[in-house]
Amino acid sequence: MYIVEVHIKVKSEYIEAFITATLDNANKSILEPGIARFDIFQDLNEPTRFVLVEVYRTSGDSEKHKETEHYKRWREIAEPLMVEPRIRTSYTNIYPSDKVY
Repeated sequence: MYIVEVHIKVKSEYIEAFITATLDNANKSILEPGIARFDIFQDLNEPTRFVLVEVYRTSGDSEKHKETEHYKRWREIAEPLMVEPRIRTSYTNIYPSDKVY
């Protein structure tokens, strides 16, 4: 698996707009055959902070995702709502094994 963790901070007045756009992207993303999971987390203590955890079957699937219309639409809507550029970190899984997904 290829896991991407994205940290995002949005302007407080745009929290709901960001959630709406991100839910739309996530709901369409999980229909892609190369995506095993797409999680959205919101910080309880600082609600303007979000973490997206995207679990791809391969790193190539991450690149394919970036070519989809729903991802491009999300970027167009979400980027202006952000306080600062998002921070992206990539991982490989150790446990559970890839067979679980």
